[in-house]
This record gives sequence, C-alpha cells and structure tokens, in this order.
Amino acid sequence: MPGTEKTGGGVSVVSGILFEHIIRFDWSTAVEHAIWAEGLVKRFGETTALNGVDLAVRTGSVFGLLGPNGAGKTTAVRILATLLRMDEGKATVGGYDVATQAHQVRQLIGLTGQYASVDETLTGMENLLLIGRLLGMPRREAKARAKQLLADFRLSEAAGRAAKTYSGGMRRRLDLAASLVGRPRILYLDEPTTGLDPRARLELWDLLRELVAGGVTILLTTQYLDEADALADEIAVIDHGRVIANGTPDELKAKTGAQTLAVRPALDSDLPVVQRVVAELTGAQPDVQGSLVTAQVTEPSVLPAAVRRFDDAGVVLAELQLRSSSLDEVFLALTGRPAEEAQAAESEEVPA
Repeated sequence: MPGTEKTGGGVSVVSGILFEHIIRFDWSTAVEHAIWAEGLVKRFGETTALNGVDLAVRTGSVFGLLGPNGAGKTTAVRILATLLRMDEGKATVGGYDVATQAHQVRQLIGLTGQYASVDETLTGMENLLLIGRLLGMPRREAKARAKQLLADFRLSEAAGRAAKTYSGGMRRRLDLAASLVGRPRILYLDEPTTGLDPRARLELWDLLRELVAGGVTILLTTQYLDEADALADEIAVIDHGRVIANGTPDELKAKTGAQTLAVRPALDSDLPVVQRVVAELTGAQPDVQGSLVTAQVTEPSVLPAAVRRFDDAGVVLAELQLRSSSLDEVFLALTGRPAEEAQAAESEEVPA
C-alpha cells in the first residue's frame, strides 16, 4: 500500500552502496509522533485481540513491536494501516485519524508483509512499473522511479528477469522497493527478514537504516529479538493484547533489575560442576546452551564468589562474566515465555 507524497532527494552512502534520491523529507513542520494510538481495542467474536493498546512512535525513528505469537502485533498494524477498524480507541498516523481520514493516511504509508507479495510472473521492472501506474504516475515517471529503485536496491542486473527466479533476499528487496514507489513517509514492516539468510538480513538492515536516515518512520514487527535490539530506537512488548512494557532496548534490559552470570568451562567434563555451582550461587535453574551456562542474578557480588568457588573446585574456565541481560532474557522475564515461542508466523493470530 504505497503512498503518493512527492518529495525531494538526497545522497548518502551505506555499505559502499550509493543511494540517490530514495527518500528525503523536510520534517521541520512534521508532527512529533508519526503514529499515536490510545486505548486500541479489537475483538473477534469472544476473543479480544487488542485490549487497550497505547503506542507513541516518534517521527523519523524505528519502533519495534514485539510479543508472543497471537499477542496482537499484526492486528495493531492492520488497524494503523486502515485495513481493519478498531472497536474502541483512537489512532492518528501523520496527524490524520485512521478511522475518519483513511484516505490521507494511505497517502503517507507503505506496507510490507511477512512474505514477499510481488507478482512472480512479472519481471522486477514490470512489478515496480505496475505499482507506479496504479498510483497514477505517468508512464515515463513510473519507469524512471522503477529504474531508480532497482538501482538503489541492487537489482538492476536482474530487472529483466521474472521475480520467480530471484533469491529470497532479492525478492524481499524487491518487495521493499515496491512499498517505496510512492515515497511513503511511514513504513510498516511485518517481520521483514523472515526466511532470509544472515547475510541478506544484514543487507536489509542497512537498507532500513538508510531509509530512517532519510526521514522515514518505521514500525517494525519482528520475530528476531536481535533485530529489534539492532534497529529499534524504542520497543513495545505486547502480550495478551496489552502493552506490558515499553522503552529503549537498554531501558527494557534495565527494567528486569537483573544481570546475567555467564560461565563456560574449558573442559566439557566440568559442565555438571559449573551447572551446580551457578545454581547454588544464583538460586535459579541455569540455562545451558552448549558449554555456556547462564543465570540471572541481582547481586554483583556473585562474581567474586563464583571465582572462589570454581577455584576451590579446580575448574578451569574459558569464560566468566557478568553482563547486562539480553533482549531475549528480558522477553522471557516479561512474558514468561522464551522468545522462540514468538517465532511462529503471525498469521496464526485471530484473522482480521
């Protein structure tokens, strides 16, 4: 659902790639919050998908929306994209009311779903040209915009190939380019890197950072907590249709009031001893991943105590540290569920 705002351009470089005139806005007169939602409620029969959700997304930032599968993330995005009507509450996007000024909202936004939605029988050029024409662009302008975006997203060499021949990363880049044909000010990304390999994910992260540097506001739902940690300026955690925590990634980590003790023995044969000592020191059942044993602690004095205990036990350590909790650990502390349970496709949520 690309927007139709016409804007100026700018030039910058990311990862050695030149992005020319992708998007550049003058936000001097823009509203402070690109997205504002208060008390959003949405029911599907007897099921309440959203139960009083408040969101405030600052203009020109990346806002991460996290939560277990079925928590209400996609329902919130659909409401903010004017694809679904709320039962209660109020929301504005770019200063326009999503319920009464849906047309104006749609002119400002772009939407990219979890899976690439391009027409696989059309070429990369034809896909973008079609969208430009549907937006009412003259053919020459639509073709120029398509050519520009194909170059920006490193797809020029594949412009004449059918999209079905593209790799997963190429299709995702084409899908994102399609959402930018109309130069949207606000971009909704619903799990944009699902199914991509690590290299393709990092490349897409660079593209998103460049868009934000150009003034675009991004609302991001993701199944990868490291992605939210790397990209989001602020995060809201949704569970059972409610926002249970919000703040910057660092603020959320601090809210758990705990640090993590991480211990890795030099010899795998010492792993049972390490597990026992960590459990005794922290009073919690430690998590074991390979040879790394971790547990949350609230007292920094546990570190020197651990050094003494392992020295007395004759255990040689390859790693011993007290670090801030990861976003995965925060997620578990807030929701009572590990992050991997949130990795199921959001399509399992109550349908709109």
